[in-house]
Amino acid sequence: MRFELHCHSTCSDGTEPPERVVARAGERGIEVFALTDHDTCAGSAIASAGAGRVGSRDGGTMRAIRAVEMSCDDDGRTVHVLAYDRGGDWALLDDRLAAVRVARKNRLRTMAARLAQRGIHVDIETLLAEADRRSVGRPDLARAMVASGAASSMKDAFSRHLFDRGPVDVPHSALPLVDAIEVGRAAGAAMSLAHPHLYDERSAPMLRRLKDAGLTGVEAFYGGYDARERARWIKVADELGLVCTGGSDWHGPEEAMAQPGVDFPADRSDALLRWLDR
Repeated sequence: MRFELHCHSTCSDGTEPPERVVARAGERGIEVFALTDHDTCAGSAIASAGAGRVGSRDGGTMRAIRAVEMSCDDDGRTVHVLAYDRGGDWALLDDRLAAVRVARKNRLRTMAARLAQRGIHVDIETLLAEADRRSVGRPDLARAMVASGAASSMKDAFSRHLFDRGPVDVPHSALPLVDAIEVGRAAGAAMSLAHPHLYDERSAPMLRRLKDAGLTGVEAFYGGYDARERARWIKVADELGLVCTGGSDWHGPEEAMAQPGVDFPADRSDALLRWLDR
């Protein structure tokens, strides 16, 4: 089966609206789809409605799952967890994420003030008002800087001003990882560690430590993995008794990442579907 369980829209840091991301998934023959914007489900209803209008490869309707990519803090380091709705009390998770979105907006206010001290002025309140329930972050500031001529490109904005621990950056106020998993579990969500290669040697101990708490999946079928990297994380999943999840982490057509969709062999597809439906 072909899954897409990790992609982004303009509701966070993607460059295409939810309905277009869903349409692309349909064009790619995706059979199970989840829009996983950062710390927001603002595009979920749009994605679900769009999925009902496009077909899967077997001629049926593409299945859409409400989901989110949660930005978490684990001992001072950012870890991303993918949470998928299994029909529980999702409002518990959504309410907690609302507080995270407020923290994101306040972070950008502070960063905009620091930019002003460097002679770069961004109309931050207009930017935030236009964002509404969308999750905001540094890419929003970078785009505003490019639009005003203060930076030649988003890369330029980040390399000179917005880079991690740079003169403008403010630490992100993220949910503690253990708290995020507890909230997800209370909401009945299925939770998976996103792009485990980013945490390298910390990934397996983290998964082992948090498996019983509710982190029962690992994104072994990540879009950027070659066969060797994929095999590495499949082995970790099998050793720990975890489900392999997967998606492209697609943000838009201008990036080098492959198009949405990851193909799963039959046995992995069946295990993933059981995990999503449990």
